[in-house]
Amino acid sequence: MKRHAMAFSLLRWLGIVVKEFIQLKRDRLTFGMIVGIPLIQLLLFGFAINADPRNLPTAVVMADPGPFARSYVAAMAASGYFRIVGSVEDRQAARLLDQGQVQFVVTFPPGLHRDLVRGKPAVVLVEADATDPMATSGAIAVLNQLGPGLFAPDLPGRQVQPAQPGRTLELRVHRRYNPEAITAYNVVPGLLGVILTMTMVLMTGLAMTRERERGTFENLLATPATPLEVITGKIIPYVLIGLVQVSLILLAARWIFNVPMHGSLLLLYAVVLLFICANLTLGITFSSIARNQLQAMQMTFFFFLPSMLLSGFMFPFRGMPEWAQAVGSLLPLTHFLVLVRGILLKGNGLALLWPQVWPLLLFTAAVLALGLKTYRRTMD
Repeated sequence: MKRHAMAFSLLRWLGIVVKEFIQLKRDRLTFGMIVGIPLIQLLLFGFAINADPRNLPTAVVMADPGPFARSYVAAMAASGYFRIVGSVEDRQAARLLDQGQVQFVVTFPPGLHRDLVRGKPAVVLVEADATDPMATSGAIAVLNQLGPGLFAPDLPGRQVQPAQPGRTLELRVHRRYNPEAITAYNVVPGLLGVILTMTMVLMTGLAMTRERERGTFENLLATPATPLEVITGKIIPYVLIGLVQVSLILLAARWIFNVPMHGSLLLLYAVVLLFICANLTLGITFSSIARNQLQAMQMTFFFFLPSMLLSGFMFPFRGMPEWAQAVGSLLPLTHFLVLVRGILLKGNGLALLWPQVWPLLLFTAAVLALGLKTYRRTMD
């Protein structure tokens, strides 16, 4: 009798398999994550990720708008690595570079045409935003190859060899904000945003679902507290935890990795506080939507994956296609990376940071409104 009970039964086994399929069908969110996460990974790695960025926005300062400068700009655009956004003045070019609106500023000096015709040395200045060394290295290599032979048809009898001693055209590259192209200067500030995104969204995502599973959520609903009071009350402790995390990372960045800190620490903490609030409101919203902690954790990873890949932390943001950049612009980490690198490496003030601050404010307000709406639905 016992031996018969222990024998493998194909019928019982099929029953268990069918039961698991039924449970998966009922848990639509988990089923969606199982299918959605691999699909997103495939699309992002296949189409959006590009380690050799092209179409980098480039501003041109035309102090001598002669035929040689125009030929050089046309050759840059034709290479595919540069997208010329227009001709600007010196001061405007510096502002665009500080804000991160352009990756390169190319300055053609006065008298370029005259000097080249007379066979005198001429210098073209290229300023590169090197806060992300990976984003500029390929394009600079292309620039160094553009000169030889480019002006030969316009300079009969002369040989233009910018890469050799005694050259007529010299390309002078200034890698601004990170002249030695140290990777830690780019990665360590970025880790601030990555760690905060991971911990803040996950911790608050589990907060309300944990109470629901333990049965204490009903006690919370029985209190006269408003949804806004509950949500903000749950957020505050994690805000303090996030600030402690940031302080520890900044200490390590300064004393272990020697990351420069040119900007205001007060402004940096204000930006960090805004970013923490954005992530915490998102976590609370996930917590309101999810039925249990597993679903909350899955939603967190569903959000974290595109944040890592499309924000510019792992791969150059401008190397992605436009649709991927549009998706990345909706993520708070994308704007925070520009903010934190702008403050630490460039010393930017609030006026230069504002184009990245208002999207964070808008994201926080929109997600908070959604969180309040889902919380009221939970109460009903």
